[in-house]
Amino acid sequence: MGTTAATATTVRHGRAGLSGQLTDLGVERNGVLLVHASMRAVGPVSGGPGAVVDALRDALGAGGTLVVPAFTPENSDTSTHYLDRVRGLTEQAREAVRASMPPFDPATSPAPSMGRLAETVRLTEGAARSDHPQTSFVALGPSARELVAHHRPDCHLGEDSPLARLYGLRAQVLLLGTGFGTCTAFHLGEYRVPAPPRRTYRCVVTAAGRRRWWEYEDVALDDSDFAALGADFSRADDGAAVRTGPVGSSTSRLFRITDAVDFASHWLPSHRGGAPVRALGCAHR
Repeated sequence: MGTTAATATTVRHGRAGLSGQLTDLGVERNGVLLVHASMRAVGPVSGGPGAVVDALRDALGAGGTLVVPAFTPENSDTSTHYLDRVRGLTEQAREAVRASMPPFDPATSPAPSMGRLAETVRLTEGAARSDHPQTSFVALGPSARELVAHHRPDCHLGEDSPLARLYGLRAQVLLLGTGFGTCTAFHLGEYRVPAPPRRTYRCVVTAAGRRRWWEYEDVALDDSDFAALGADFSRADDGAAVRTGPVGSSTSRLFRITDAVDFASHWLPSHRGGAPVRALGCAHR
């Protein structure tokens, strides 16, 4: 007697279905949207990350602007990424790693730790990128160049960064299959607390055509408690600020950047007692 093996069918999501889910979640037509995404959480998509970018732009409409972080901790020796990479190495091996780090170039430097969707946006024709050598942003749409212009090199995510411009436009933030641990918006709240702690950063840049190390001081960024911050934010006002729903196979969250930053700037002073320990946001996949 023969037997029939049950074959699991993998559901592949499509551009139109994803766009509809994004609209149902509340993505605003002709708005500005900052996205952190996990393609792994979204699940298999016909057309891959490119189709997800298209779905996001469909939901936003022709007048909408899509923004993603394009951070580059790979070219810094003060980043968590570097410290993890050289842990246990000899001093000679560490120097070899430092010597191999390429300088930041907004036109060509990849941002692998930000995930596949962010890289897809970065490589899309017409994308504009800010000039910060560590915490650049990439944008697509009518407001793209205005949003990423004049990103001061000694201001990661503060008042002279695209994050503050997103706040001024009351942009929405989409955590596409990611948790609040990746919520870059909370960093602007760190700048807005009284007398935020500061630290030294260092990265590789190009100056006068030559590769060199550049050292600067800025607010000490720390995302280690963002998951707890986000949990409290999502419960505030009986959950009114955060919309949650399916996008692909993921559970995603949508909220206004102004709500997130304002909540963070009040939450952080009463919940932090120690020194910040991390320099950049979490990786995406």
